[in-house]
Amino acid sequence: MDKFLTFGIVGLTLASIYAIIGSGLVVTYTTTGVFNFAHGATGMMAAFSYWQLTVDWGLPVWLGILIVLFVLAPGFGLLVEKALRPVQSLGDAEKLVMTIALLSALIALSRWIWDPNVSRSLPAFFADKSSIHLGSATVSWHQGVTMIIAIAVAIGLRVLMFNTRIGTEMRATVDDRSLVGLTGADPVRANRVAWVLGTELAAIGGVLIASSVALDAMQLSLLIVSAYTAAIFGRLKNLPMTFVGAIVVGCLESYLAGYLPQNPYLPGLRLAAPALLLFAALLIFPHGRLRGRAYRLTKVPLPTIRGTVIFGAVIIAFGVVLATVLTESDLISFGLIFPMSIIALSFVPLAGYAGQISLCQLSMAGIGAAACAYFGGQGQWWALIAAIVVAAVFGAVVAIPALRLSGVYLALGTAAFAVILDRWIFTMPSFSVFGVDITIFDQGSVNLVGPNLFGFHIDSTAKVTIFSAVCLALATLVVASLRHSRFGRQLIAQRDSEAAYATLGGNLLLAKVMVFALGAGIAGLGGALYGMQLQSVTADQFNFVAGLPIFLIAVIGGLGAVGDGFFTGTMLAGPFAAVVALWPGTADLVAVVPGLLGIAFAGGIISQGAIATMRKDWDPVFRNRTAVVAYVAIFVVAWLLRLNDVINGYVFFGIAALGGLAVQGFVSMRQKPSADAEIPVEWWGIERDWQPEDEEVLNRAVTTRG
Repeated sequence: MDKFLTFGIVGLTLASIYAIIGSGLVVTYTTTGVFNFAHGATGMMAAFSYWQLTVDWGLPVWLGILIVLFVLAPGFGLLVEKALRPVQSLGDAEKLVMTIALLSALIALSRWIWDPNVSRSLPAFFADKSSIHLGSATVSWHQGVTMIIAIAVAIGLRVLMFNTRIGTEMRATVDDRSLVGLTGADPVRANRVAWVLGTELAAIGGVLIASSVALDAMQLSLLIVSAYTAAIFGRLKNLPMTFVGAIVVGCLESYLAGYLPQNPYLPGLRLAAPALLLFAALLIFPHGRLRGRAYRLTKVPLPTIRGTVIFGAVIIAFGVVLATVLTESDLISFGLIFPMSIIALSFVPLAGYAGQISLCQLSMAGIGAAACAYFGGQGQWWALIAAIVVAAVFGAVVAIPALRLSGVYLALGTAAFAVILDRWIFTMPSFSVFGVDITIFDQGSVNLVGPNLFGFHIDSTAKVTIFSAVCLALATLVVASLRHSRFGRQLIAQRDSEAAYATLGGNLLLAKVMVFALGAGIAGLGGALYGMQLQSVTADQFNFVAGLPIFLIAVIGGLGAVGDGFFTGTMLAGPFAAVVALWPGTADLVAVVPGLLGIAFAGGIISQGAIATMRKDWDPVFRNRTAVVAYVAIFVVAWLLRLNDVINGYVFFGIAALGGLAVQGFVSMRQKPSADAEIPVEWWGIERDWQPEDEEVLNRAVTTRG
């Protein structure tokens, strides 16, 4: 009984923290309509800031708390509110991009500021005071303070939301912002208060929990999964039920830690329990329709098969060039362009065509890598097919709950699935099923070798690079063909309106299962090739947080474009990797870039997608035969110089890049500028950029016509 009470108190302490963090999440969402995936990372930054002030700089505890809670947290909340204000009228997918980008950026930023290899810890509050004894149970002062703060937060939120004018404005803003403005209320002020309050609660939770766990950016940020579960209990709008959900999650974690049998397969279950509970809650609890449209409708480009074949040939040629100009050590890093491109390509049919938000694609790649290692230990060629099939089966499993989930809920479900794989499935040792020994990552790393194809053994890094480029070209052609197919048109139709699609006889369950399986299969292929490129991989390389930059860059490129995969892989394993290779000290700084780019995208800077923007600039070059021939000549000369060791790889790519810019500049100069008279005055600023002198011309035209 004593043990039961002891773990019960620990569970209630955790529940208090989850309730505080979860209530901040609910307040923000119900007021602004933005589900903040970076809520846990906000608490993490508050915990690190508190450590910096009180432990590293030696400020008094009370002063550190005041600075964190009344200066840093409100300031950050106001900054986020200002950044997110332009996207509040958009679909949930665009809002998610912003908060996911913020999560990725904050984790990378914290690792840049605070070296993750240095151990840090925070002392508990009132650690020097004797514990309080309640019968046979013992309660520390830190635990008691935590529970009291949770009760105070519950009471304070109730009073604020139902007994104050600003609380009424916050609740009313959810339904109709424009109508609230007509009544004399200020919806912008309500949003600011919601963000500041949500940030405050996240900061309080982060500081309270930091004394019981290691100060690790990823661990603290993913503690939010427990708060997500609590918020889902409250259906993202009911604060009392959010507190009930927090009690369930906190006690579940505590009692699993105390009573779970000693078994090598079960420790991960305790870590994954919040994610499992979140997944179950999403499936069991009814969810009302989300406000607005879950996905902003955009035109999905229709690539030509001829153009895709040419694009595939360029990819293969690029792979051959990489394999011949880079050294073995450089090729291990930069050859990852093609496997990462394939993983990113999986987002195109899934999110670009079908509008299904998935945050577990890198986890599917991990499944593909493990399956390929298991079946292809001797270079069996069919191991790649097995990797695709096994990953596709897992994708189909994820798709089943996707039938009733969309927007925020679907993103949460796929994120929970990724965390379950990270914390439990991928950490399992070898096990036996019906007499068959199965190994995933075997609590360590797995080795992968290139396949034997028609007697040809792909046994070197250069060969794997070229083989990966061929696989990427073929996968891109498959995705382009899908866009032309009847099934591809069905996917776009159900993205536009699931109700209309079902009314016209479409099978939503079949369509979602098939597209999730297809996306997972493509990701599984990318994961297998990723492992072959590195020759050995661990489960940590396929964790949830590691997959966020791939998702963000894919969104920036434009999810509907078949070239999005190559764009994403090239960005992540190309320029970003090159900067780190040249200046190793910039690794943590470079890791912040995808998050910043995601924030810029959601803010509307790259609203049409980077690929569409680039095509507008480069299409004239591709149509100019002289320019194409000139660039190919420059490229071939530089390649021959590199093959003869006259220049190194970095100089070669520098010449290739500068040559491309020079050719583009030449074509731009030769183009005849379109006459302003060809564009009606009414379309200035739309068909072409507005110019300062246009105002005078417009006034003259209006006066003349008058």
